[in-house]
Amino acid sequence: MSVSSVIKSIQDIMRKDAGVDGDAQRLGQLSWLLFLKVFDAQEEALEFELDDYSEPIPSEYLWRNWASDNQGITGDELLDFINNKLFVDLKELTAPIKTNPRGFVVKEAFSDAFNYMKNGTLLRQVVNKLNEIDFTDSKERHLFGDIYEQILKDLQSAGNAGEFYTPRAVTQFMVHQVDPKLGESILDPACGTGGFLACSFDHVKGKYIETASDHQTLQKQIYGVEKKQLPHLLCTTNMLLHGIEVPVQIRHDNTLNKPLSSWDEDEQVDVIVTNPPFGGTEEDGIERNFPSEFRTRETADLFLQLIIEVLKENGRAAVVLPDGTLFGEGVKTKIKKLLTEECNLHTIMRLPNGVFAPYTSIKTNILFFTKGKPTKDIWFYEHPYPKGVKSYNKTKPMKFEEFKTEIDWWGTEKDNFAKREETKQAWKVSIDEIIKRNFNLDIKNPYEETKVVYDPNELLADYNKQQVDITTLRNQLKDILGDALANTGAK
Repeated sequence: MSVSSVIKSIQDIMRKDAGVDGDAQRLGQLSWLLFLKVFDAQEEALEFELDDYSEPIPSEYLWRNWASDNQGITGDELLDFINNKLFVDLKELTAPIKTNPRGFVVKEAFSDAFNYMKNGTLLRQVVNKLNEIDFTDSKERHLFGDIYEQILKDLQSAGNAGEFYTPRAVTQFMVHQVDPKLGESILDPACGTGGFLACSFDHVKGKYIETASDHQTLQKQIYGVEKKQLPHLLCTTNMLLHGIEVPVQIRHDNTLNKPLSSWDEDEQVDVIVTNPPFGGTEEDGIERNFPSEFRTRETADLFLQLIIEVLKENGRAAVVLPDGTLFGEGVKTKIKKLLTEECNLHTIMRLPNGVFAPYTSIKTNILFFTKGKPTKDIWFYEHPYPKGVKSYNKTKPMKFEEFKTEIDWWGTEKDNFAKREETKQAWKVSIDEIIKRNFNLDIKNPYEETKVVYDPNELLADYNKQQVDITTLRNQLKDILGDALANTGAK
């Protein structure tokens, strides 16, 4: 049976349980079960490899000792074990990071986890289904990314999937261009389920790892922070599957909680790849962690400031941001001015509609920049649809191969991107022009040809798209005006 079939069967079983209400709880239930199974698979490997191996959690809570036997405890006995022993003890583990770091990872993973299921017989059926997946098998370990996508597609109705899912092609392209190297610290300050971190790990492993010592170095250079419990748990599981034995660098926290001025030099990083949440606002008080002239509650704006601060000198970043950041004024203008003064914002990749469908219809961009030298010119590249494609969707998502033209065009920052040439998709704008525009970076493609369309179906589709865009822009403008009024009131 395929992994996706197993997951679908598990979800069907959970739908029969009176305690599990909706897709979000089903995902939460599945996540802690998956975590324990993956954790135990890793522990089995470590027990075989390490001479000084010791169990990081009480033996009775390892998956192999209570779950792997399909004829094991079930019904009320299983519920009692899960609710009154396993959850209680794992949440209260005394596991200091230095003496028992793998146990600390378990404690953090269970800090806000819950068992929603009320029927112990159905719970046993779910456990038995998970036993059909062998995470000690390298092929099935690599399929875990597909499990994520299967789960997240089913979570759309919960209304928050877009906050922690970025299309794989976009993630791969961003990591490929930033090119994190062995020994460089890599951070995603809003890491969600860990897509960027997993991709960065695979990139460094495939390109730079030669020895066992190199592998140990790689394990310690990946950092992530996620404020929501569910994606944090999924991210931790993802890191375990990618071979990070002790993912203590994946913190359950809100990166924006820390005052910007209190970030020390030794906390700065070499590489940041991220898709921070956009379109939302932070809770009251978070904005006070930022300088008064840059205060806003818009999440994407706060993260952009944080990224500029946290990057080391010559540190590199690739960040997904909405169109609203490009054309926004007020605080957004000040942040963009700061960005171009502190960093070389050398490339803005303009993505077409539908890249993030069905999670959001907001148009997005990827900003690539390096800290330490001011911006002189910004190259814009408008990514076209492939031939024969008019929009992306669930069945026809963007593919990494589409970025080959951009990769061939890219060049290197060392020679000031001398290889680059203006094309129908690429154009260059000087910082003087940007300043004249009051840092409005929403610059349209000057080579775009005007198309006359008479087909009624295309006209209707274009009209509907325009209505969606108008609604999106109206909401973004409301946020901008709200920030401006809030700042006026603060003065």
